[in-house]
Amino acid sequence: MAAEKNFKLYENFRAVNSIDPKLYEEYDVKRGLRNADGTGVVAGLTGVANVHGYVISDNEKMADAGSLRFRGYEIGDLLDVDDRERRFNFEEVAYLLLMGDLPTQEQLDCFIATLDAHRELPDGFTASSIMRATPHDIMNALARSVLLLYSYDEHAEDRDPEHEITTAVSLISRLPRIMVLAYHAARAQFANGSMIMHRFIPGQSTAETILSMLRPDRQFTQEEARMLDIMLCLHAEHGGGNNSTFTTRVLTSADTDAYSTYAAAIGSLKGRKHGGANHQVRAMQKEVKENVQDWENDDEVADYLGKIVRKEAYDGSGLVYGMGHAVYTVSDPRAVILKRFARRLAEGTEFEPEFHLLESIERLAPEVILREKGTKKDMCANVDMYSGFVYTMLRIPEELFTPLFACGRMPGWAAHRFEELVSGKRIIRPAYKTIRKGSRPYRPIAER
Repeated sequence: MAAEKNFKLYENFRAVNSIDPKLYEEYDVKRGLRNADGTGVVAGLTGVANVHGYVISDNEKMADAGSLRFRGYEIGDLLDVDDRERRFNFEEVAYLLLMGDLPTQEQLDCFIATLDAHRELPDGFTASSIMRATPHDIMNALARSVLLLYSYDEHAEDRDPEHEITTAVSLISRLPRIMVLAYHAARAQFANGSMIMHRFIPGQSTAETILSMLRPDRQFTQEEARMLDIMLCLHAEHGGGNNSTFTTRVLTSADTDAYSTYAAAIGSLKGRKHGGANHQVRAMQKEVKENVQDWENDDEVADYLGKIVRKEAYDGSGLVYGMGHAVYTVSDPRAVILKRFARRLAEGTEFEPEFHLLESIERLAPEVILREKGTKKDMCANVDMYSGFVYTMLRIPEELFTPLFACGRMPGWAAHRFEELVSGKRIIRPAYKTIRKGSRPYRPIAER
């Protein structure tokens, strides 16, 4: 052990792996597959969704109101946020993404029954897989569980449409259940919590199933279930260019199996620059709440945001988390919808002052950034500005914020996998330019 400790393999880690930033400009490298103006490099075509946040006019990027369409349908129309009588949409949205069109009532009923029939896990799966060597992070538990489910599928290597649809439907159905079981297993193992194992109730929607299995008393209101259903829908799909969906495309193009593909997508979504960003947003908001005495005082809120931008507060990154997006400029339609529901849920509760504080952060952040950096950038609140707040109002633990994102995104990943299987045809392989000139002479070990 002493020898291993002294042999510090990591000592030159940064030096060995550093590349001069100037070279990226010299060779016009599209870092992050982004063009110089921030737009994405076109790497494929899709009919699954359209994420619109700007227009290109005379070769110049111009800000525009955000729009998100699933198979051509505006997300706001699909959710109909002003209809208080409407109940659950996630199953309908999942059908749309998988099948390409909205279902009839008969088709929807059949699809819901199919989801219901797939919720059961293989015999002994909970005890042997979920409760054994439970990871600290539920996202790792989800990824591992998906890979293990491969073992229970005799046709796991099939790529035919029937198997692909069946696998996708089974994971859309099972992931929420695995998520809740893994959460309780982790609580029991790492926080001396109780291992609660509620059975799912046949006939409940995905949102109802999650709340029913998560809460010890199984009690929830229809308003809470409707709000969680909205969250799942808003996370269901976001175009082919986001990191986890592109991961789905990349693995599918390599002709690997469905389980390996979806497990990799979960691993991508876990990233702190992707789905895991909601933890950064919530932590920053917590710090603002603790350090601003009067949440209704714009000057005081702006002053603390200024400290964050100047890298004097929070994590020193200078970023106001929850603001800005790779595509959206004027508005993120998901954040717009979520904000309306968040206001409705917060009104008249102890959460109302915090909601108004988040509104202030959203309103003041662009002004503060302009003041501190002297540059004006088209910037709007993204979905994470309000998502963690909504989950908190729903009494959902923070450990489940990103796993819920994964449960919601599963239909979108599947839709893009299907499209890549049918239309992709070529393995995705971008080029990397070497920075080394010529070869290095080999020297025998005694001469080194």
